[in-house]
Amino acid sequence: MVTGALFIAAAALLFEALFGYPQALYRAIGHPVTWIGALISLLDRGLNRPAWSFATRRASGVLALVLLLGITGGLTLVAEHYLIQSQEGVVLTILLAATLPAQRSLNDHVVAVANALENGGVEAGRKSVSMIVGRNTSVLDEAGVSRAAIESLAENFSDGVVAPIFWTAMFSLTGGALYKAANTADSMIGHKNEKYDAFGWAAARFDDLINLPASRLSAVLIILAAALLPGCSAWQAIKAVHRDAQNHRSPNAGWPEAAMAGALGLKIAGPRLYGSEMVEDAYMGNGRREATAEDIRRALRVYRVAAMIEGAVVVALAMMM
Repeated sequence: MVTGALFIAAAALLFEALFGYPQALYRAIGHPVTWIGALISLLDRGLNRPAWSFATRRASGVLALVLLLGITGGLTLVAEHYLIQSQEGVVLTILLAATLPAQRSLNDHVVAVANALENGGVEAGRKSVSMIVGRNTSVLDEAGVSRAAIESLAENFSDGVVAPIFWTAMFSLTGGALYKAANTADSMIGHKNEKYDAFGWAAARFDDLINLPASRLSAVLIILAAALLPGCSAWQAIKAVHRDAQNHRSPNAGWPEAAMAGALGLKIAGPRLYGSEMVEDAYMGNGRREATAEDIRRALRVYRVAAMIEGAVVVALAMMM
């Protein structure tokens, strides 16, 4: 199973890197993440009742996660079982798996922030970066917009690219789909607020667990990319990860963020404003805080090389097995 899973993961990664997810197809049938999101919204409406006690809502959140994973995994496993019986079915399996990583769209969204800053100034940069971060962007200056884009790029490299391919390589399309369902649940309901503090607890904790391998792998990939790129420092990336990663409020995001900060000679993360609430967090890296659009482009170069290294490793493993 692992051999076939590696082949599916390698082919899916290469296809997504080359073609992404066609907009015409998205307009016609949506995207698997939107289908998963619709199921999560249905479970949220049915099982997250404000009148229930904290303990009951936490238990219902566990039930929602079990139902989400059971439905997603069951449907995908049955579909995959029948698809892999033919060459055409294997191709369709690869195309479905290619919807799970987001390396091309992540690149495009972050490039858009750099373009906006360079061509439209801070206001345009704020509007563009608001598409990829959850913080209050209205208070950000150019350096703040640039840091936010770089932080998002590093974190999403882990949970949007490395993690879905890791779980696909381990358990084929079903493993990747289960990861995507859990990660989408975390992004939708895994929030520490009055509505989701109890109901989203299980989704948030489970997402932390399943992202542990990818966050460490993504830091290694960023360090390797820094070693290959002029003007970047693999040694500083290693030092930043060792010093700062465990201090991040997230058990996972600190690893790729610290690696990226060290590689670029920046100091990112730290206290950030979400809505009207200031969230305290540790700094990643010990370089300069005055990031620019050019630093976003440097981060993108690191990201692209790291993604290519990941692809090369997965393809090599698939060929060896």
